[in-house]
Amino acid sequence: MLVVACGALAREIVALRDLNGWDHLDLRCLPAILHNHPERIVPAVERAVAEAGGRRVFVAYADCGTGGMLEAACARLGVDMIRGPHCYAFFEGVEAFARRGEATAFYLTDFLARQFDAFVWEPLGLDRHPELRESYFGNYETLVFLAQTEDEALTSRAREAARRLGLRFERRFTGYGELAGALGAL
Repeated sequence: MLVVACGALAREIVALRDLNGWDHLDLRCLPAILHNHPERIVPAVERAVAEAGGRRVFVAYADCGTGGMLEAACARLGVDMIRGPHCYAFFEGVEAFARRGEATAFYLTDFLARQFDAFVWEPLGLDRHPELRESYFGNYETLVFLAQTEDEALTSRAREAARRLGLRFERRFTGYGELAGALGAL
């Protein structure tokens, strides 16, 4: 089985595969930076599925800003995908995430804590124009770090990101959440 995944999930998928001995899973990661351009996710997934050569494929992406287009493409292609609006939801649990309704929270995962500058700070131009921080993040109140691992260095990085954004910091340990179950079912 081929897992076509967001590159932001690579470490987690490899860790789960190795931990559980899921030798039947092959992984192909698409660039995580596609999240900065969600309109590019569906064409990239379609290409990866077409290149799979008839192998069974599972798509390890949630909707990720595609407005339902990824789910529609997967249905058309006959491939399953992980459910949820984005990885924040399936790490925490889709229902639990929806119940929280945290419209004023900005989320980081382990990946985003590691890659904050490359995926948030620099692409938004905050390294060159810090005055934009209020425009981008002025309506947020809290940075919520959904931690997949117990890693104090990542927690420190997430806490520093919250400080730089002028937001309160909250850490929630989620582990691999529903990603583990979705991959385990394969």
